[in-house]
Amino acid sequence: MVNDGFEWVVEQVLLRLLGKDGYEVVKGIREGEFTDEQIAEMTHTDLNIVRRTLFILYENKLAVYRREKDEESGWLTYYWRLSFENFPRYLERERRKLLRKLERRLEYEREKVFYVCGECGIRIPFEEAMDINFLCPNCGDMMVHWDNQQIIEVIEKRISELRKGFS
Repeated sequence: MVNDGFEWVVEQVLLRLLGKDGYEVVKGIREGEFTDEQIAEMTHTDLNIVRRTLFILYENKLAVYRREKDEESGWLTYYWRLSFENFPRYLERERRKLLRKLERRLEYEREKVFYVCGECGIRIPFEEAMDINFLCPNCGDMMVHWDNQQIIEVIEKRISELRKGFS
């Protein structure tokens, strides 16, 4: 697999993307091209998990396949290989997605006033709190104004950190 000092990052990203079973499949794939059946056999993994893993990797451009047609039977055989040279682009796409989500969240936090239930912690925007007479929809306790400035500052800091990588 990847062995260039980013192993921990690669491991964490693949665990999040594929789950533990999928990550174990990737760890068990050797250099070269293999069918899904061969990968299942060499990794001692259920074929459905292997196929799911390969599909997710392919969708994210982290695996490629070559297709061969058997002239006698007409069967198609797919030979898969990992393609981690696209990993930096994958990380960049994910970073851009995260930045867009954080920007939307920041806008939401800035434009809303929030109320929170001191008993169960539910936080809702002013408009919804007003509709329910500032009574918690979960426990019935009175809701109080909640200052979200700390959340705004954390989001702004994270956005700033992510934007530094684009410069």
